[in-house]
Amino acid sequence: MTKLILQKDPLNAIITGVGGQGNVLMAQLFGRALTDKGFAVTVGDTYGAAQRGGPVSSHLRISKQTLFSPLTPSGQADIIISLEPVEALRVLGGWGNPDVVVVSNTRPSYPFDVTSGGAEYPALADITAAAQKLAQKTLFIDASEIALQMGAPVLTNTIMSGLAVGLGLFPIGVDDFITVLKNQFDDKKFNLNLSAFQKGLDLAASKGWSD
Repeated sequence: MTKLILQKDPLNAIITGVGGQGNVLMAQLFGRALTDKGFAVTVGDTYGAAQRGGPVSSHLRISKQTLFSPLTPSGQADIIISLEPVEALRVLGGWGNPDVVVVSNTRPSYPFDVTSGGAEYPALADITAAAQKLAQKTLFIDASEIALQMGAPVLTNTIMSGLAVGLGLFPIGVDDFITVLKNQFDDKKFNLNLSAFQKGLDLAASKGWSD
């Protein structure tokens, strides 16, 4: 399956979440790693009503030689990586297709209408069941819990990055992503992010894909 994904040109990936979760930085790091490997990459960000707490998606269009328009056409995502489970479904609804693969964090980020009692957040079991019907493959992991155990919830995006690299979703290797992490952070933050990235790699090795 992964080999078929990597043969697509362009390879369309969407990294999504809500404002403040770090998915924009995550997309930038993948973009740098892919560019360093010689790929032509365009990145486009879309924001919801609120920059922090509202939906945010980063589109990466990856090609061996052509720069494509920054936003993925409707129904043409190959990879969806989500830091928030409902956002995974939202992106699936607009850009999904029977061949898309989905990797999502399971920790919810409740919008105001849920916290105020005006709406109900769907059960995780319902979210995962719906995603499985819409996608070729899905993998839901509580990366936020691992980040909390590390004492830094902000590391969720780095754990998810390690998971994506470990699953072979992008045509880059482990060392390629570690290089961009080292260029992004000072020594203390780099070491912490490296540990989080390794935890994501370990998840990929132990969990794999759901049927």
